[in-house]
Amino acid sequence: MSGILDLLNSDLGKTIINGVSNQAGQPQDKTSEILTMAMPVLMQAMKRNASSPQGAEGLLGALNSKHDGSILDNLGGLFGGGVDNNVMNDGGKILGHVLGNKQQNVERALSSKSGIDASSVGNILKVAAPILMGVLGKEKRQQGIQDQSGLEGLLGGMLKGNSPQQEQSFLESILDADGDGSIIDDVAGMVLGGDSKKKKGGLGGLLGGLFGKK
Repeated sequence: MSGILDLLNSDLGKTIINGVSNQAGQPQDKTSEILTMAMPVLMQAMKRNASSPQGAEGLLGALNSKHDGSILDNLGGLFGGGVDNNVMNDGGKILGHVLGNKQQNVERALSSKSGIDASSVGNILKVAAPILMGVLGKEKRQQGIQDQSGLEGLLGGMLKGNSPQQEQSFLESILDADGDGSIIDDVAGMVLGGDSKKKKGGLGGLLGGLFGKK
């Protein structure tokens, strides 16, 4: 089983990057950069959701029905003439479900890292999310996965060893890996550099403007 970043480096991945790039109106190199950071972030979030029985049941249900991998069979049709609004809307729903109230933080952090505006980052993620679900659905079907344990193994396997350490830290911190509830400060430590834990006071105003802290 290939990791998610191996997929992006494959011929299929190049087709995806090219199509998403055209849809979002962004350069291919910047689109590739966003997807390289975002795909593991989304997969890590799915893995966390799947750690509960209810979350795993919901994801398995989606992979059994709508997101069975068939989207990958006709990417030319998907991207030809622009991605259908139904696909974009579906992507938005997937992001909302997977990232919840962290979605804007994720988009803003990816925007800061890549130099692409947050709105364009959001559009890239909306196209990427159904494709990522399709990749998972196809792997699930091929491996015959039917339960929570198998699903967690699939997600972990596609994450393992495919993210450079710095980006791994970025994606974990962006989802508040230490569990202290301070998503903004964790992200700041990676995006702005330095130890955000030691600089919370000094960074407060800057974070409020950059990440929209409430």
